[in-house]
Amino acid sequence: MNNQSSQKEFQELANWTLDQAKKAGANDSRVNISRRRFVEINYRDRSPEVIKEATTQGLYLEVFINNRFAGKSTPDFRKSTMTGFITELIDNARIMEEDPFRTLPDPKYYAGRTETDLQLADPSQSGLTPEKRHEMVKEVENACLKKGGSRVISVEAGEYDETYEEYVKSSNGFVGANQTTQCWTGASMTAQDEGERRPAGYHWVGSRYRSDLPDLDEVGNTAAVRTLDLLGGKKIASEILPIIIENRITPNVLGGLLNPMSGRSIQQKRSFLSDKKGELLGSKLLTVQDDPFLLRGLGSNYYDGDGFPTKKRELITNGTLNDFLIDWYYSRKLGWEPTSGSTTNIIIPSGNRSLETIIKDLGRCILITEFIGGNSNSTTGDFSVGIIGKLFDKGQFVQNIAEMNIADNHLKFWKKLVEVANDPWEYSQFRIPSLVFDGVMVAGI
Repeated sequence: MNNQSSQKEFQELANWTLDQAKKAGANDSRVNISRRRFVEINYRDRSPEVIKEATTQGLYLEVFINNRFAGKSTPDFRKSTMTGFITELIDNARIMEEDPFRTLPDPKYYAGRTETDLQLADPSQSGLTPEKRHEMVKEVENACLKKGGSRVISVEAGEYDETYEEYVKSSNGFVGANQTTQCWTGASMTAQDEGERRPAGYHWVGSRYRSDLPDLDEVGNTAAVRTLDLLGGKKIASEILPIIIENRITPNVLGGLLNPMSGRSIQQKRSFLSDKKGELLGSKLLTVQDDPFLLRGLGSNYYDGDGFPTKKRELITNGTLNDFLIDWYYSRKLGWEPTSGSTTNIIIPSGNRSLETIIKDLGRCILITEFIGGNSNSTTGDFSVGIIGKLFDKGQFVQNIAEMNIADNHLKFWKKLVEVANDPWEYSQFRIPSLVFDGVMVAGI
């Protein structure tokens, strides 16, 4: 079914569903209808291990009745069964506890959606044949095996692609429709190290358009190199020194700042940032942007879960907290103006120097290439995480690092940010460069 006929089908079903919900007693309602088609292929040791292809569909209906709310989903679009589904949902809503804050948004917040084509759907994706998918996986796997050489114990390579379309409509005037694609490929490798150690590394990349993926040989080579870089990893004595968090893993630590910005965390008094708006959280180098308008961005979107039009905003500017992530429901509970309860593409603007140049000038430092486990307390800001990385001294590699840990508090840690590299990671909705922090305690586990 092509996109045009799907949207027509979805529109007709949405109109019928909202009409039936109203007739059954709903004061207001909102329906989200979606269809997803995905293909997943995995090879292990040159043989197919997973070949999966599926098309799924779902209809999620929310109803609001006299300060009561209920929501439910179904994959069955037949009107003969939808009638009972709607009636049951209405009955469920009537027995729910009253919640005067649970309503559809004021329609005034629906205005202002961009009309720019964000290029979220790759028109060539439908032409991706099974043969081409298998060729992609084999090319990545072969490159990884070749680069890994005699150290390889096993290699798993894969490809995943997806087409998603949705239609959303509410009884008070919101209408939204969207189609997106994604394509991912990569490999993981296990290598033989000293004794019984078998470190495992990986490299996966994804984009909206398959043509934006890097060369497949490069993907496989990088997976092997990142695994071989784990060989001989040992801990060092606990030490205070500069660290660099590699671009692809920076979201792991930045999440400790973003999560407490949510309206839910603030309203439930589980946010160490609740009274910090307008205050300095980090160094002047810390600017965090939320940009929904990146062409082909994995996080780009036209509207959020409430139907609010997405907007570019700076959550943090030069270390100062500007705004929170407030959806409609928690804006009413807090008595605050809503912003948006979700993020799109998170960006920290790039610096001027390469990672290699920075390492040469830092003296003794650790480049962190992976986090292991860990936790971050949104109430206090305390966090602790295991690290894997590489120790350098005056730009020269010293040894691989393992079994180490960093622990700090976000209100102190981000003030130690001293440089931002010029290498934003492109294959994620987090477009963040490598980040350099000074004076961090790295401890042996």
